[in-house]
Amino acid sequence: MARISSIERNTNETKIQMNLNLDGTGSAEISTGVGFFDHMMNGFARHGLFDVTLHVDGDLEVDCHHTIEDTGIVLGTAIREAVGDKKGIRRYGSCILPMDEALVLCAVDLSGRPYLVYDAAFTADRCGDMDTEMAREFFYAVSYAGAMNLHIKVLHGSNNHHIMEAMFKAFAKALDMATMADPRITDVLSTKGTL
Repeated sequence: MARISSIERNTNETKIQMNLNLDGTGSAEISTGVGFFDHMMNGFARHGLFDVTLHVDGDLEVDCHHTIEDTGIVLGTAIREAVGDKKGIRRYGSCILPMDEALVLCAVDLSGRPYLVYDAAFTADRCGDMDTEMAREFFYAVSYAGAMNLHIKVLHGSNNHHIMEAMFKAFAKALDMATMADPRITDVLSTKGTL
């Protein structure tokens, strides 16, 4: 069964259209109007082996906040819809990802319970045209819209670009692991019988 979702979300601040295929090859068509964020989302698609089409028309004349936060809402919603009833999937995924001097840990639980633990600090206000404080807002939105536990911890790093990129790639790898089917799991991986 195809694990694909298509989400459209329109507000007075953003207009977003996303297609997500959890069982893709890592192809991406990304256009958010925020170049550095496009780079992060391309990395997410490529390293998670997700096919992602994302087009955002946001109020960038204000700043990048609504564009990035609302994209997180849409991505979380797309993940939740694409993963479906969660029968047969691993549920948990984790990755410790190096990128040069940066090292980032990410763990995901597709539990149906939203929660974000975020431990990261940046030494610059921006990476390219993206405010570094928006990384937390993005992952918070993903975790709540996707109804997942999401832990991100920067273990080491000094280059802000490397830290941010390692976060997005680690999340992609952890999510890919969590959404993988395991033939030993015949229902949902929960003693409660539901996720």
